[in-house]
Amino acid sequence: TGPYIVDFLSHETKLVIELDGSQHGLSEQRCKDRERDGFIEQQGFKVVRFWNRDAIKNTDACLRMIGEYINQGD
Repeated sequence: TGPYIVDFLSHETKLVIELDGSQHGLSEQRCKDRERDGFIEQQGFKVVRFWNRDAIKNTDACLRMIGEYINQGD
């Protein structure tokens, strides 16, 4: 993933999972995230983002979405 450190990465499924805090809602950070995601996707990975609160409060829904992304590659 180049110069970036990601939260979770699966080389097998080419999936990157990012957990975002409230700072990712700011306009400047959203722009940086788009640039970062674009670079990572150019490396052949799919980037999936979840808000921290959703990962904690809606874990099952997040896991289902991850499963859907993984199964799309089959």
